[in-house]
Amino acid sequence: MKKNFSMKSANNAIKIFFEEYSKTSSFYILAAIVLGFLFGAVLIILTTDAVYAGFRNSFWEGIQVSFRTMGKTLESIFVGAFGEPKRIISAFQNGDPQTIRIAINPFFESLTVSTPYIITALALTLAFRSGFLNIGAEGQVFMGGIAAVWVGFSTHSLPSIIHVPLTTFSGMLAGALWGAFPGWLKAKTGAHEVITGIMMNYIAVLFVDYMASGPLRDPAVFTPQTPPISEHAQFFRFFEPPIRFHIGFFIAIAMVPIVNFFLFKTIWGFELRQAGLNPQGAKNAGMNTTKLTIMSLALSGALAGLAGANEIQGISYFMNSLNFTSGYGRNAISLALIGGLQPVGAMIAALFFGFFTSASKFMSLRAGVPHHIIPVMQATIMFFIATPALIRTIFRVKKASSEETLITKVSI
Repeated sequence: MKKNFSMKSANNAIKIFFEEYSKTSSFYILAAIVLGFLFGAVLIILTTDAVYAGFRNSFWEGIQVSFRTMGKTLESIFVGAFGEPKRIISAFQNGDPQTIRIAINPFFESLTVSTPYIITALALTLAFRSGFLNIGAEGQVFMGGIAAVWVGFSTHSLPSIIHVPLTTFSGMLAGALWGAFPGWLKAKTGAHEVITGIMMNYIAVLFVDYMASGPLRDPAVFTPQTPPISEHAQFFRFFEPPIRFHIGFFIAIAMVPIVNFFLFKTIWGFELRQAGLNPQGAKNAGMNTTKLTIMSLALSGALAGLAGANEIQGISYFMNSLNFTSGYGRNAISLALIGGLQPVGAMIAALFFGFFTSASKFMSLRAGVPHHIIPVMQATIMFFIATPALIRTIFRVKKASSEETLITKVSI
């Protein structure tokens, strides 16, 4: 009798926990991720030739091949993102530095790939929390990159202690100015930041292409590109090649508590969040909504510009239309939403996405699965986040909370 009562109490507790958790925005995000992975699993099975060959022989063989393919895919994702454990252990036992660097390179490459995603996800989190759809982050990344290139190669005589932060700040300033202009247009003319942001993305990409093939072109190279930045402007790398891990990762991580403190511990952050939740109420309370609009998009643009400078100073060292087709601004939209519009959540989502992106090529080579599955899964997750009513129907949960309503509003 006591056992039955305990089991009944446990079942009730689990039911209550599920009902309460299903009212939070994190439930919808987790559900969207799970559904995205399930959809990706189906796509992996449908796009693998070995699965079709197995089903041609027999139904059960097809099922077995499907599970083997999924297992090999998961193994490939892990090895591509973190490295092969046996190889790492063997490399450390061998003691050869180059062998060790090759063995641990996948993990540090994943961190390197995640770095710009962390920064741009924070940029979009700040803008979305302020109630603004900063769709122009892609252009702000480009402008931050070209500004960093110009300062990086045109001032060769500066010492590193000055040249590195000056180059980084120039990228942030360019991104801030590129973001502030749509904010000013919205505040003064009512122009929607989505339309102006999209248009300025095109302008930024074409402007960078023009600068790389015209005024800033490197005459010593056949392909249109800028000169490389000075060694004194480059970020410090912790290891020798092939590892590209640089100090920019720690800059990105440092931005997380800074953005979190600004949004939730300062008066400016409070005003920005209130303006995002209730613009008319903020205006009636005496807040300067014009200043808040411009400041929000300028700060978001500064972070996006930092991502562009980070890529130049840490990875590419020069810029052209081929090595800087970033996509960071577009992907950051979904990363900010997956992170629940929280700086820490955005960082976790960016790391998650960066590790998967880094592993996608290895997954394609080892498991024979198209690497395009990863962006399809991301798009699917984004779709479910933007349609919480569909998730409520699938999981039979009650209506969303106010925070989830904010996330839905932003995603739409």
